[in-house]
Amino acid sequence: MDKLIIEGGRKLQGEINISGAKNAALPLIAATLLAPGWHVIRNVPDLRDTKTILALLESFGAVWKRDGNVLSINTEALTNLEASYDLVKTMRASILVLGPLLARMRKARVSLPGGCAIGARPIDFHLDGLSKMGARLDLEEGYVNASTGNRLSGGNIYFDIPSVTGTENILMASVLAKGVTVIKNAAREPEVGNLIDMLISMGADIEGKDTDRLIIHGVKDLRPAEVTTIPDRIETGTYMVAVGATGGEVTLRNCNPNHLPALTEKLKAAGLIIEETENSFFVSRPSKIQSVDIKTQPYPGFPTDLQAQLMALMSMANGLSVITEKIFENRFMHVAELKRMGAEIKINGNSAIVKGSKRLKGARVMATDLRASASLVVARLAAEGITEISRIYHLERGYEDMVGKLQALGANVRKEKE
Repeated sequence: MDKLIIEGGRKLQGEINISGAKNAALPLIAATLLAPGWHVIRNVPDLRDTKTILALLESFGAVWKRDGNVLSINTEALTNLEASYDLVKTMRASILVLGPLLARMRKARVSLPGGCAIGARPIDFHLDGLSKMGARLDLEEGYVNASTGNRLSGGNIYFDIPSVTGTENILMASVLAKGVTVIKNAAREPEVGNLIDMLISMGADIEGKDTDRLIIHGVKDLRPAEVTTIPDRIETGTYMVAVGATGGEVTLRNCNPNHLPALTEKLKAAGLIIEETENSFFVSRPSKIQSVDIKTQPYPGFPTDLQAQLMALMSMANGLSVITEKIFENRFMHVAELKRMGAEIKINGNSAIVKGSKRLKGARVMATDLRASASLVVARLAAEGITEISRIYHLERGYEDMVGKLQALGANVRKEKE
């Protein structure tokens, strides 16, 4: 395994390009299963998770090739319909192959997924929705066995809580179903919109993009698509928070400021100067960070995937902040590691009370999940001394070339073998 060595205390300066969004690329890749032929997906980040889902598609019989950030995938010949545990165990998004396989091939066997240990994240939403569309489902020895004698049928699907992957899976299943499917309380994240754009370009009939009510008129078949992955709003937000932690001036290019309304307002309230263009952010921190409270919410609320990074920033702020996690019940595992660096944080139920203004110090820390890893990097960039961050394979699941990008901004960071 690899580790990061970071010597903190340097202001970030310069500009970097934001990569394509991991959480958008994964469902786009899964959607290629819906139609035979060559699909082209641009702006695909080179990450552990994208490699995992490509290996999964390859196990089904698909072939693919990459030219820079352009991915071409041919799903003409699908000879295997089982997503094995060995491939699925590292990434919860692997469940996204269930809907398209069932819709096109009318059969699938998918292992229950793994991934970051940040909460239950049950797949009940996926299974309940597919069941209402006529799928026969059986859980056996850690696998979901799914089948349907004929095409799936449209139905009314309601999510008690907006689920991004649940919405995406039902979307992909419904585009080839008979009749009309209505998804109520659907997730509105930009990544869902990116998938809808791809499905429409394949010939799907979908109404309600960017709303919580989606209406899908099923069609008999689809054609291959060409699509561009949206910029990664979580990567963008992580670097914005890092500027807040270290100071300096950074321009983030190839991003979409419209995708980060809640974070932008909170960082401005904390004292950052943020200027936007159509596809860039300019971020600077002229003075000491002030404390702000946040509560994670489904989009367009504050993203749960930026909660850990914001907590690291608040540990350096003036005053007391309260950070409330409303999405995942176990997303405070980074607290123990931040406290090892001197942060003053107390947990009260699903809230963290952060007492800021204390300079963090170097300490050996361990990444526990993807976004917790990013929070440790943010904290470490601003802290005194030298720190090792171990188990950075979590980080490499979601951030393309973070070491290179931070080095380009003047950070003293390098990767070494454990």
